[in-house]
Order: sequence, then structure tokens, then C-alpha cells
Amino acid sequence: MAAVRKPKIAVWKFASCDGCQLSLLDCEDELLSIVGAVEIASFPEATRAVVKGPYDISLVEGSITTPHDEERIHTIRRSSKLLITIGACATSGGIQALRNFKNVADFIPMVYAKPEYIETLSKSTPINDHVFVDFQLRGCPINKLQLVEVLNAFLNRRKPVTPAHGVCMECKRRGTVCVMVANGTPCLGPVTLAGCGALCPAYDRGCYGCFGPKETPNTTSMSAGWTALGVTEPELVRAFRSFNAYAEAFRKESEAHER
Repeated sequence: MAAVRKPKIAVWKFASCDGCQLSLLDCEDELLSIVGAVEIASFPEATRAVVKGPYDISLVEGSITTPHDEERIHTIRRSSKLLITIGACATSGGIQALRNFKNVADFIPMVYAKPEYIETLSKSTPINDHVFVDFQLRGCPINKLQLVEVLNAFLNRRKPVTPAHGVCMECKRRGTVCVMVANGTPCLGPVTLAGCGALCPAYDRGCYGCFGPKETPNTTSMSAGWTALGVTEPELVRAFRSFNAYAEAFRKESEAHER
């Protein structure tokens, strides 16, 4: 009897910090089950072994920042049955998308001794700006258990079950007192996608928006609430310009307060 072929999974890196790839390695016990069910065909963060495509699933971390990146992501898309983006860089351009609000050419001479050797794009953009993406897993970094769920879902041909609600729901579930209501602490929880377990509010700190905007976020109303707390326009701009600065809802809200 012929052996059943395991699905081939490849993990790819573009402009990023590798944190979301490390989340896969952090799965520990769950990782053993994943490795038993699939063939890790390409994963430079974990192994030098490379198996040629095509691949059943490609996990892509990082944003597109160079002309070479633009070419490579199309090659990966053509060799992948399913392409899943993981993390804020891949889904919204990442922290490096802060360059999108300025002229990147102004920064290059400040960083590099030989600017003429640097070839980069004017913007840092998410993967779905360039190719079709089958599923986006948000977070900076991603939630490792959500990643296991997404892989399990696609391997078993079902829809992944990941949250669409905001961080406020997670605060309610764990019994955390609202830091905005109780302490007047500015918090992005009302407009941010759940996934972290409301970590920061649990330590009396406002949410920083690591998972990006939730579905139908009312950023205008939230900004008005922050203003009532004494938050200034420049502070509002900075709050929305972090890990998911170029996610549409956060980008538009920050631009609305920029002078």
C-alpha cells in the first residue's frame, strides 16, 4: 500500500522581526502534533532542509518593501495552493509602514553611509496588496493557539474559528475592570481585534492595538472619548501609528488628527 502523502507546509519571511515565526516554534507540545501531520518543506528559522514546491500551505510573515520582494511574493503565490499571512507586517505593513506617511528618501541618508546602494520601495505594504491571500492571521505577534487552529482548519477543510470581536470582550470574560471607565486611562481596546487575552488592561494599562482594528471599529467615537480624557491631537496620531499603522481604519483615523 502506498504511503499517504503529508501536506507540505512552507514558511516564508519578508520584512519583519521573525516574531510570528517564533510563535510557531513556541507551540511546543502542539508543534509535535503539527509536525506529525504535515511535512515542513521550507522553514529557514527552524531548519536548513528545503523541499521543492509546490506547497499545500504557505505561511508568510513580513511586508513587501523592495522590488525583489514584489517579485518573490508572486513566485511564492504561484507555488502555493493556500497562502496564509501571519502577523501585523504581513497583514497591514507593520511598524515599518510608518515610512508610508513620509518620504522614505529623506531617511535613507540618515541610516546608510552609501545611500546609492539602497533599493527600496516608497511604501511598506501588506501581502494582499500584491497577491491573493486565502486567510489573514493578525497580531504582533500572532497568537500561537490561533495559528494552530488555522492550520488545523485548513488541513481538515473547514473554516477557521478566530475572533472577530474586540479586546473589550476579552476584558469582560476575564473579569478585568475597564481601565478607561475606572481610571481614565486611554485604551485602544474598543476598536482592536481580540487575540491577546486583554493582556495590557489586566495590568492596568491601556491596549496598544497589537492585533489591529476589529470588524467595524468606530474609531471616530473612540477618539472623541480620548479627547474628553485630555488626549491631544498629536497623541491620537501616535496612538494609531504603531504596529498596525497602515491598517485602513487606523490609518484614516490618524490622518484625521494630523495637522
